[in-house]
Amino acid sequence: MAKIIWSVIDEAPALATYSLLPIVNAFTQAAGVEVITSDISLAGRVIATFPERMSDAQRIPDNLAQLGVIATQPDGNIIKLPNISASIPQLKACIEELQSQGYDLPNYPEEPKTDEEKEIFARYATCLGSAVNPVLREGNSDRRAAVAVKNFAKKNPHKLRAWDEGSKTRVAHMNSGDFFANEQSITKVGDGKVVIALNGKTLKEINAVDSEVLDGTFMSAKALRAFLAESIAEAKEKNILWSIHLKATMMKVSDPIMFGHAVGVFFKDVFEKYAADFKEIGVNPNLGLGDLYKKLAKLPADKKAEIEAAIMAVYPTQPAMAMVDSDKGITNLHASNDVIIDASLPVVVRDGGKMWNPAGKVEQCVVTIPDRCYATMYSEIIEDCKKNGQFDVTTMGSVSNVGLMAQKA
Repeated sequence: MAKIIWSVIDEAPALATYSLLPIVNAFTQAAGVEVITSDISLAGRVIATFPERMSDAQRIPDNLAQLGVIATQPDGNIIKLPNISASIPQLKACIEELQSQGYDLPNYPEEPKTDEEKEIFARYATCLGSAVNPVLREGNSDRRAAVAVKNFAKKNPHKLRAWDEGSKTRVAHMNSGDFFANEQSITKVGDGKVVIALNGKTLKEINAVDSEVLDGTFMSAKALRAFLAESIAEAKEKNILWSIHLKATMMKVSDPIMFGHAVGVFFKDVFEKYAADFKEIGVNPNLGLGDLYKKLAKLPADKKAEIEAAIMAVYPTQPAMAMVDSDKGITNLHASNDVIIDASLPVVVRDGGKMWNPAGKVEQCVVTIPDRCYATMYSEIIEDCKKNGQFDVTTMGSVSNVGLMAQKA
């Protein structure tokens, strides 16, 4: 019997599996095709990462590695549902939940010091970000709308908000000091060792070969913070929302740090005034406001209340911030995985250049995308809508995303 592998993942797609998979199986079995499941959820990957700490009943094989092999085989057939691109707060929450259910997992060491902590840190790192995508898409990343799907969308267009005449929404990006400005590329002459260094500290050595193309870049933290302050001031002056848009789950080295600077600049006075307290309880701005609030619980009740009041006192002095969930008070700065640019920016366009404000209403915004490597593309889209009006789903085309994705990415 032929087999199709159906990935088991987290959140809403997991709920869909419970209802849809039995129906799919009812159809495929009649055709002699069996649909089997493979657990590549965040929880499943975490458990598979520490097999030596699991009981026989708890142990889960490394299904992702197995699927990675199948993905390279001509007869491999995998249905990959959307998976979590886990941020550190999500990973920590997952670990805590599994621990509460009796799984002997080590705590996530945010700042590993011992060799044991460094090894645990490295193992958990394999579960962070878009861990699934490079494995299952290697060599075959193909995203295009099927003709039937595209035709259905044209006949049944989803609703798009009109753009206001004279909309103040725009993309703000850096004009110097970003990755775009500092990129350097060389073609190696002769075999030899190449050193990647930062401020005199060697980060990595590469054994390069003759004619190998090497490319590198960096972003100035000083320039980034100055830019963020300017974009916040612009939103305040225009009396519109301020928002930040990054790719902190795929670009899991650079973008969480950029996100942390956004948190630090927006709440600059709080971070300066309570620097000693934050150091004591291990506050890391890269993990966002959500993690900061959790760590405040380590402080005495009066100090915790004082800092929470100081945070709330910042909001009236700054522009209103775009919200992820206005009903729950979750802002653009609560968690880096909430502002993934390829999910958040299409919504800005769909809503006529607007985002949700703290009162639960849509409002124009300064769309803050620090790096010009992709900011200018989004800027062009928004400027086109401001000039020519909202897109028309019934007539517009689509862009196919077809390319390669290596595991080293």
